[in-house]
Amino acid sequence: MSAASNRSKADKDPAEWMPPYEAYACEYTGNWIAMKIRWGLSVDQAEYDALTAQVAACPDVEIAGARAR
Repeated sequence: MSAASNRSKADKDPAEWMPPYEAYACEYTGNWIAMKIRWGLSVDQAEYDALTAQVAACPDVEIAGARAR
């Protein structure tokens, strides 16, 4: 991620920001979900909707390192 891209992301969730490089969006989504699961973090409805849509667009998305509780 470039410095400019990182600044544009700031503290936004996937409902507000996705990587401009579409090929990375699936990996980013998997990493985001894995982080939420790993740390037991909640999601709001807008974030859930954005992640659900992204997963539908990325049927092979991997949730790296996440373990179901």
